[in-house]
Amino acid sequence: MFGKTYWAMRNVAGITMNPFSSGRSTDEADGEGSFDDPGSFVPDHIPEPGDFLEGHDVLEGEAHVAFHDVTRELFEERGVYDATFGYNLARLNLDRRHPEAGYRYAVDADDSTVLRAEFSPTTEFCPQADALVKGSFRAWNGLSDRHEYDLVRVRIRPSHHQSESLNETLESLEAQYRESGEVPSESVGGGPGRGARGREGDDTTVQSPF
Repeated sequence: MFGKTYWAMRNVAGITMNPFSSGRSTDEADGEGSFDDPGSFVPDHIPEPGDFLEGHDVLEGEAHVAFHDVTRELFEERGVYDATFGYNLARLNLDRRHPEAGYRYAVDADDSTVLRAEFSPTTEFCPQADALVKGSFRAWNGLSDRHEYDLVRVRIRPSHHQSESLNETLESLEAQYRESGEVPSESVGGGPGRGARGREGDDTTVQSPF
């Protein structure tokens, strides 16, 4: 269901201004010294793999960087931004101020066409968690021709106070996607985005930019 792997892709940077970016490029924000260099893998500055990734092939080093580079591009295109910090959510992995927050990935041990993605929010009461994990799911699976996986399964770490209900919702979205092959088009909450139709069957609205 995809034409080329993430090792050879065109640049898909977003073409519209995100209202939370304050007119700044996501790669040239203030406080650059607080971030690791793009393309770096610093284990001390990213979350430890959690329960959702246990027993699976966790991406490390260049493998992690390669998929996370794709993630940054997809999140930029779909407007998956952290409104608190005003940057592309993928940049959280490079933010030294939050070394326990961001995404980790693992190839499913039973199916190498499936990638598991586990999100660790900055706080247990992160108010954006719902929109961020749903937006991530929709970006990865709504633009699945941009990477080598048939499915990206998303879960939020149990440390979040709404993890149980959020993960149940993600399981439901995943089940619908597996059955239909299309990302469910229901609203997933507020936040920045392009407000345009993406992949067929993946409508976006003013209320649901992802």
